[in-house]
Amino acid sequence: MPKDNKEKFDQLQEVIDKLKQEQGSLMPIMQHAQEIFGYLPEDVQRYIAKELDIPLSDVYGVATFYAQFKLNPAGKYNISVCLGTACYVKGAQLVLNKLEEVLGVKAGETTADGLFTLNATRCLGACGLAPVMMVNDDVYGRLTPDQVPAIIEKYRLAETI
Repeated sequence: MPKDNKEKFDQLQEVIDKLKQEQGSLMPIMQHAQEIFGYLPEDVQRYIAKELDIPLSDVYGVATFYAQFKLNPAGKYNISVCLGTACYVKGAQLVLNKLEEVLGVKAGETTADGLFTLNATRCLGACGLAPVMMVNDDVYGRLTPDQVPAIIEKYRLAETI
């Protein structure tokens, strides 16, 4: 096990030792595990199951049921495209399609270089700016598919500076 991972598993063990006797400890333990590792890879799920003496399927079931849990590492730039009613009616699906084309991934996936994770969401709370997407904390409103390449390029260029 790489040293970095050993330290992370040691942190996780501290959390498990502190919480495992509490009723309903699985969710908080998983939340802490995701904070430590950035997501919940299979080896972390197995470790939690073993330490809590529960089936792996219980851990996996919680991880896949709740949207807050990620089974794959997220990119440096998390792109969320709103597909709520207002955004959808104003062309959000076309924006999402263009993002998929430019990034070479589908919604829910991360680019091979680890820079971008693309997600479709139900509402970002900026209906007056429809269609809307966020890149981390940056909000882009009144989008058209034609604007997508330049926005992505801005983030790619930031990586070369």
